[in-house]
Amino acid sequence: MSFLLTAELILAVCCGVACGQDSPPDAPREFRAVWVATLDNIDWPSRSGLSTDQQQQETLRILDLAEELHLNAVILQVRSAADAIYPSQLEPWSRCLTGVQGKAPEPVWDPLQFWIEQAHLRGLELHAWMNPCRAHTNRGELADSHIARRHPELVQRYGNLLWMDPGRRETLEQALNVASDILRRYDVDGLHVDDYFYPYPVEQQDGQIQPFPDDDSWKLRSRSERDSSRADWRRANVNRLVQGLWKRVVAERPEVRFGISPFGIGRPGRVPGITGFDQYAGIYADPELWLQQGWCDYMAPQLYWAIDLPAQSFPILLKFWQEQSAGRIPIWPGLLTSRVGAKTKPFPAEEILRQVAETRKGSMVSGQLHFSMNTLMKNPEHLADRLRSEVYAQSALAPVHQRAPGSPLAAPQVRLSSDSPQRLLLQSEAGPEFRGWGVWLQIGGEWQFTVVSPRVAELQIPVTVQRCHVTAVSRTGIESRPTIVRISQERR
Repeated sequence: MSFLLTAELILAVCCGVACGQDSPPDAPREFRAVWVATLDNIDWPSRSGLSTDQQQQETLRILDLAEELHLNAVILQVRSAADAIYPSQLEPWSRCLTGVQGKAPEPVWDPLQFWIEQAHLRGLELHAWMNPCRAHTNRGELADSHIARRHPELVQRYGNLLWMDPGRRETLEQALNVASDILRRYDVDGLHVDDYFYPYPVEQQDGQIQPFPDDDSWKLRSRSERDSSRADWRRANVNRLVQGLWKRVVAERPEVRFGISPFGIGRPGRVPGITGFDQYAGIYADPELWLQQGWCDYMAPQLYWAIDLPAQSFPILLKFWQEQSAGRIPIWPGLLTSRVGAKTKPFPAEEILRQVAETRKGSMVSGQLHFSMNTLMKNPEHLADRLRSEVYAQSALAPVHQRAPGSPLAAPQVRLSSDSPQRLLLQSEAGPEFRGWGVWLQIGGEWQFTVVSPRVAELQIPVTVQRCHVTAVSRTGIESRPTIVRISQERR
């Protein structure tokens, strides 16, 4: 497939750096991601029952916009409630596709494979987002193959939802088996989980918190756990699950990033002036421990509050999480972009742009995750336009995968077309490791950078370009040696 990238587009996405240098500086890097939620058709597909062609067209529109915004990763929800948006022997088809859980799309196709292939064509990472313990949202009938039908002893009703009990060994095994199935069958770039392990507390009519119904699994706990409080036992269950997923990724696909997106506030009292929900006691999550133990490749705490909100200040909380990591693990916060244009408690578009800027202060390699894609598609207050033209005006490579960087690819083959000195022809070794090109153009002593996706084979470069440095970028973000093209002015 051959595409032309015009000179005008190159100039639009680049900015001048390193005037007067013979070689360009290091490529800019930042993790820029967006969540695509499939639960109850939040982001994709827009509604259940669409044809295969309609679902694929919506996928392409989402990925095209992500590429246009100069994002470099998509976090796709593939398992929202013990179901799957891909053909699975372990769990039923998701209701979001056809409107009926367990019903395969007709004709049968593989949405996850399509998302991966199309994301990679655009130079985007595709991370598979799975919810380990949520079992049902109380919408639609459960399929006969659903775990709540096959093993009702593992599933508890809490509030209006069904949850797989984290205290049962089988819940852990099911989550790990699903993770392994995804890692073995699909060329994903990341595995991602959010904050749903134990459910958030539900208040009863009398004002008391409804207890989670895990008496049976509490009685079945091991002898070594008999001296633990129930709260400590529950936290240990979550820790086992997180550590298990981490070990599964490292063992089976070390090149894959494992990311966790916990609730955004640490334990009460840890940050002066910050108040709010206590996830340590409320949902039995201890992400500070996970950071200390190194059980993830990045953490994306959900910092869903405004910069100027004292009780949950975005920059203060961001600094707290960065301090917990101490530089060992990247902190790329989740931003509640969906509050722009919302009917209740809306954010102005400026708030999100300011939050992106905050993540770049004092960070070796910054990053952000936007929740969620639907808002970027709707573009309220020209938010998407402003992201593209302001904070994401310059392309950026994804950060190098520090745990498993791998080896660089061979330098790409780059040459000027015999027909036109303004057309640069690009070729690199094929295969799943290749994710695109990093291109530096020297114009008037100034270097300008852009990321070029694998589906682009020809670059239309400005007439004033003097020299080009082109690298092949691997799936883990490693650049090859540059191929240098010097452009003689006699050819103009």
